[in-house]
Amino acid sequence: MGKQRINASSFLASVLLLHLLLLSVLVNGEDPYRFFTWNVSYGDIYPLGVKQQGILINGQFPGPQIESVTNDNLVINVFNSLDEPFLLSWNGIMQRRNSWQDGVFGTNCPIPPGQNFTYNLQVKDQIGSFFYFPSLAFHKAAGGYGGIKIASRSVIPVPFPSPAGDYTILAGDWFKQNHTDLKAILDNGHDLPFPDGILINGRGSNGYTFNVDQGKTYRFRVSNVGLTTSINFRIQGHKLVLVEVEGTHSLQNTYDSIDIHLGQSYSVLVTADQPPKDYYIVVSTRFTTSVLTTTSALRYSNSAGALDGEPPGGPTIEIDWSVNQARSLRRNLTASGPRPNPQGSYHYGMINTTRTIRLVNSAPIIDGKQRYAVNSVSFVAPNTPLKLADYFNISGVFSLGGIQDNPSDGASLKTAVMPADFRGFVEVVFENPEDTVQSWHVDGHHFFVVGIDGGQWSTASRTGYNLRDTISRVTVQVYPKSWTAVYMPLDNVGMWNVRSENWAQQYLGQQFYLRVYSPANSWRDEAPIPNNVLLCGQALRYQKEWLAWGFKQEESATRGGILADAMGMGNGPNRRKQILNFRGKAHFVQAALIVQVDTFVGGTKYISIPIALNVVVERARAKILFKDNVMECMLLRHARKGRAAHIALRRITPRRDYLAISEMESYTSLKKESQRHFSR
Repeated sequence: MGKQRINASSFLASVLLLHLLLLSVLVNGEDPYRFFTWNVSYGDIYPLGVKQQGILINGQFPGPQIESVTNDNLVINVFNSLDEPFLLSWNGIMQRRNSWQDGVFGTNCPIPPGQNFTYNLQVKDQIGSFFYFPSLAFHKAAGGYGGIKIASRSVIPVPFPSPAGDYTILAGDWFKQNHTDLKAILDNGHDLPFPDGILINGRGSNGYTFNVDQGKTYRFRVSNVGLTTSINFRIQGHKLVLVEVEGTHSLQNTYDSIDIHLGQSYSVLVTADQPPKDYYIVVSTRFTTSVLTTTSALRYSNSAGALDGEPPGGPTIEIDWSVNQARSLRRNLTASGPRPNPQGSYHYGMINTTRTIRLVNSAPIIDGKQRYAVNSVSFVAPNTPLKLADYFNISGVFSLGGIQDNPSDGASLKTAVMPADFRGFVEVVFENPEDTVQSWHVDGHHFFVVGIDGGQWSTASRTGYNLRDTISRVTVQVYPKSWTAVYMPLDNVGMWNVRSENWAQQYLGQQFYLRVYSPANSWRDEAPIPNNVLLCGQALRYQKEWLAWGFKQEESATRGGILADAMGMGNGPNRRKQILNFRGKAHFVQAALIVQVDTFVGGTKYISIPIALNVVVERARAKILFKDNVMECMLLRHARKGRAAHIALRRITPRRDYLAISEMESYTSLKKESQRHFSR
């Protein structure tokens, strides 16, 4: 699946069609689309005053901010201008039913150098503050990350007044060595050195200024995008009112400073209620013998003075202080989340758990090299993404059940996958017997942090769980010689990465994959494999089969009679003129197929159909026309076996899409029949 080529005529037709489809989407009330085109390249950066090779997105470090609203569809076309494969992942984005878009090597083939791939994400039922990052080859140490904002829909109340401004802070530790040098250190079986500094939005001390007006309140979204250390965030002379933790509205507790562990994100409100001048914004390392500190400036618009004096100090190695703060985080039970129902309406503490999983991290030496492990298994990445191996039933790629629910002695190298049942509700206990803080993330899921404590976890520890209003989040810390327990609903089918957010440790094996499986094998539970999927490793042998599948889709659509009127329109320009005539007639399905067939006849491969066309057709209501089981119903319907087809179609298709099919085809009798069926 190389770089895609399209001829000029096909591209023009696709642009016209895209305009038409978007119009239809708006008319039909489809969730909005946001389109992004990113070029990933190397560039010189000087974050700590030393020239380094950084990874830029559209020439920026950090990369562009993603601004979105709940349920938006994000279409992100990523061009890889590096000289090595590349992937982006989306920290905290749930990828509902769609681990195909997760952007880690367990789910996606890398984007080859000089080629592109289009991610199709939907921020379904989400709000809050997150970030994206490069997931391969220790690229994260070179940048390539950026912020993600998901705003609430206008009809959903937010539990605080709209702030005067909304700032993103991406902070974390940084090394002066290039990412290739750091990777070589790890590949040779050694630990990384101590970081050289802390960055705020890609800059060192006093390299960034946040402007405010006196008397107004501002939202700061702060994420720890670092590699190895927890941080503490504070603003000189100002209080921090916590309002959101990784997509959950929190009780609005007030803090002087907040600990943010690796991979975590928080939103705080800051009111500019001090005398007008410049104030330090401070980020410093936590739980390190040598404390690294960096600063930015909070500048009042009527400032009467520059930064002066020393930045305010903060906590350094105090663990109890951090534990108490972590326990103080609570959900706002009366606030609405992404939906209008209150967050407290989900009574997680009243649900019986179906399974207990204990995960213990360790740092074994294997074959003379430093590795990191969980439950004595150090993960080894295969040459074929696990999701593709699972889909094509390729044996020998991963070991299902290769990691157990409980810790064991010893250490081994495995491509380990843990099986799990869809709609289970599991108790996961992260246990940390080591002297450093651990941070764990689970892709595709959120969880409720029910307990944090020191010592050894036991079943008796459950008596201290918070089963009423604990915070729900996607990344959680585990303190030294301590444990953290979470309740996690397994409500998302797919192959999901469970990893340490210490990037050196995850690179050296402290991760595994959770295969959440539904025996129903239904598109209601999991989206089908994308049309633009990249194949690599052992999955390459299925490339011809995959292309043939695409041709079969086109042919079945033609045989179904959907193109009956389109095929009589003539060739080339006449067809493209006819596309414009579909405007306002809600016939965008036929229009899509005309362009596909026109491209098809022109000798271009199926996989080369313009990305924009695939994206809209897949995501618009017309998408179900391209699926095998719905196509069977369409064939039945065109064969005048209407009633049986309608009954079958109703069983596998949501009501709104079922009715949309009828409207799109503009068959009056069909609409009447569908209404009769639904009225029974």
